[in-house]
Formats: sequence, structure tokens, C-alpha cells
Amino acid sequence: MTGKYPSKSFKDAVEAISSLPGVGSRGALRLVLHLLRQPSENVHHLADAISGLADDVHYCKTCMMVSDGDSCSICSDPKRDHSTICVVENVRDVMRIEETGQYHGVYHVLGGIISPINGVGPSDITVRELVERLRAAEGPKEVIFALSGSVEGETTAFYIYRQIEGLGVRVSTLARGLSFGADLEYADSLTLGRSIIDRQVFKP
Repeated sequence: MTGKYPSKSFKDAVEAISSLPGVGSRGALRLVLHLLRQPSENVHHLADAISGLADDVHYCKTCMMVSDGDSCSICSDPKRDHSTICVVENVRDVMRIEETGQYHGVYHVLGGIISPINGVGPSDITVRELVERLRAAEGPKEVIFALSGSVEGETTAFYIYRQIEGLGVRVSTLARGLSFGADLEYADSLTLGRSIIDRQVFKP
């Protein structure tokens, strides 16, 4: 016995899974017991898929989206409207917007929003990379802020606006069919799609 666990491998698996967000020790224990009942090939497949996250998944050098290579499938698609960039907080937001089928431009993933209380400042997100994209020759003509309506989201949008306001780019924001403070992750596809189509000029 290793403490309260029957084996070291069992203990290591429980501790590893319990380190995931929203998974406590009891939930991790249930998952490990479930995995033990599965065919070994299923467990190996799961382990290989997780290993692939560390070894095979990259971030697009242009938009910072998750990708299998240097460029994501959206940035490398010539059918997308590369003159419009939708600025989002994270990868989940790209996935939610893509589900609507209403947006055909490209994206820029910030990797977070400015939140001094959480120790996140402008240098911790990809604002500089966005500005560089906009300064490029034949660069995008419109930036859409698709950030949450929270104080942190509004602060981030205002900060970015100040960095790009002299670049001659149209700046818009989602129509507020979304409730104030709402995250895109929890918006239904119809409301989110309509808020993209009916986007408004950003007013700081």
C-alpha cells in the first residue's frame, strides 16, 4: 500500500487527474477506477492523445489559434476574408463563433484579458502581435472586438483601441444581443451569430 492508495501507479494517476480544473480528488478517483475497467487499448489511446497535446499541437504564428502546424486551417484558407480580424480572448471563443457559421474572416487570439487583480497585464496577452499584423502592408481593414462584456473585457478592448486607433483600421464590436458581462462560451449560436452580423462601431 502507498498511503491510502493500493499502488504507486494508481496514486500517481489520481493525483495527475485531480490537478485538472474542476476535478477534485473524489472525481479523479472515480475516473481512475473507470479507466481500470476499460480495455488496455482504450487507456493507451487516451494516454497517446494527451501526449499529443504536448508534442504535436502548436499555436498558429499568425493568429495564435491552436494548430497542427505553423499556420492554422483558418489563416491558411484563401476563401476566408483576411481583411477582417475578430479579436477574441481564447481558443474556445473561436470555436463558438465558428459554430455560428456567420463569420468568414480571420481571428486573433489574445490568450487572456487584462485583469490587474489576477496579475494579467497588456504584456501578458498578444496585443503586440495584433498591432504588428495591422501595420503590415496590405493589412486587415477591420478589427472586431469579440470580448466579454465584463469590466476586464471592456478594459482590454479600450487598451487595444488606443494602440491601433491611428492605423486607419475600422474598429467594431459585437452588437449587444449578448447580456452585459456574458462570456461568448455561454451564448447560444443564434444570438452570437446575430451579434456578429449586426456589429457596431466601437466607441471607447
